[in-house]
Amino acid sequence: MQISWKPAFIFIWELVKMIIIALIIIVPIRYFLIQPFFVQGASMDPNFQDGQYLVIDEISYRFRSPVRGEVVVFKYPYSSTNEYFIKRIVGLPNETVKILNNQITIENRDSLDGIILKEPYLNSSLVTDTYEKNEWNLKPGEYFLMGDNRTVSYDSRRFGPIQKKYITGRVWFRAFPFSTAEVFSIPPNPAPTLLPILK
Repeated sequence: MQISWKPAFIFIWELVKMIIIALIIIVPIRYFLIQPFFVQGASMDPNFQDGQYLVIDEISYRFRSPVRGEVVVFKYPYSSTNEYFIKRIVGLPNETVKILNNQITIENRDSLDGIILKEPYLNSSLVTDTYEKNEWNLKPGEYFLMGDNRTVSYDSRRFGPIQKKYITGRVWFRAFPFSTAEVFSIPPNPAPTLLPILK
């Protein structure tokens, strides 16, 4: 009785081809398009909670600039390890951000007198402005990032603006827990979220 190795070889070869094709497809997606992260801590409560599994869109910012109100993941630039934070974009390049009496005022070339930022995503009980410094002038390519849970968030109020090169991408999809699964769209033009200051 003869044993043929041909079927086994064909099976192994097909398996190897499948693995190669899968790697060709998955690796670029994983390292250049999207990336998974787990939320750790309470700095984004109640909108993003400890233990939630998020998928980050890494490609959008190669074609456009970040938008005010987007939640982003960025690499903390002042750490020797790969430490990532999740925060919300509050201030954009070339703007002045002022925080006083739990209100954020934005000054830019379109509103030299300043505009109060409306933040419907915040829980008013989790807001504080107990920081000594209350004004930051952003340079080109810099973003002012803050956590939604302002009472515990370690953010740009402490470490200052973050350059765009450190932003990994925007939060695109919350995958787990399944009961909280959600796709996050790009916020509308930030102008409607700003309230003019009455004098």
